[in-house]
Amino acid sequence: MRGANQEQDYIFSYHSPADRVPSDHPLRMVKEMANRALKELSADFSNMYAATGRPSIPPEKLIRALLLQVLYSIRSERLLMEELNYNLLFRWFVGLSMEDEVWDHSTFSKNRDRLLNADIVAKFFVQIREQARVQGLLSDDISPSMGL
Repeated sequence: MRGANQEQDYIFSYHSPADRVPSDHPLRMVKEMANRALKELSADFSNMYAATGRPSIPPEKLIRALLLQVLYSIRSERLLMEELNYNLLFRWFVGLSMEDEVWDHSTFSKNRDRLLNADIVAKFFVQIREQARVQGLLSDDISPSMGL
């Protein structure tokens, strides 16, 4: 028997985005590594931001979004924001709920520049590389001269 083609937008969801990501998905391990590195950088983040004013994009979410941009070869912040708007895997990885608004690409770029200018992103990738080295995840093809 043919099923009915009913389209229904649900008001509530009883599943978290994490429930939809397979337990063996490679991004699960990457997210764990990223979260460990971001925790180590927490004091650096605190020193970069003023105690008052309008809240910015949380640097942890911004860096996880940048990591997705690199891993998935997304060519612009505008496309990255589009992906974050509808890609459940990306929303989960960055830490956005289904209700969270995705940032404007120009706001994202300005916040990204702040982190790049403070060398925070470089520190993040050094920590990720060290975790990968300790876990035996690096290829012999990577040489120290690559700057990572």
